[in-house]
Amino acid sequence: MSIVEQRKDELREEFGFFESPEERFEYIISKTKNKEGLAEEFKSEKYLVRGCVSNLWLVPSFEEGKCAFKTDADSIITKGIASLVSEMYSGLSPQEILDFDCAFLSEIGIEQYLSPNRRNGLSKLCEKITDFAKSKI
Repeated sequence: MSIVEQRKDELREEFGFFESPEERFEYIISKTKNKEGLAEEFKSEKYLVRGCVSNLWLVPSFEEGKCAFKTDADSIITKGIASLVSEMYSGLSPQEILDFDCAFLSEIGIEQYLSPNRRNGLSKLCEKITDFAKSKI
């Protein structure tokens, strides 16, 4: 089983317990509440993800053939979803990232319950992640 399929299975299992969108988002928020944010030096235009209602920053890095992503936002919901996405993609090779379609978040009951503005922000975040991966191939 590929690492992408393994991560999908883990996320299906992790979110399969929740019956309602509210429970999913409460869980995402609770996982993020005590998570350390980015240092102020990274909260700049260079790392800003455009297209989101709240400020969202993505800091990508590449080491030993693997991509890593750190995120932060000024909204707890946006921060939680961005954290979930960055964890989903961190540690994967550029090709694995390209093979891991962000639309998968609909399968686990995340994307379809976002407001149009948050959905747009999520789309822009995924786009920046895949653009970074493409730049490393």
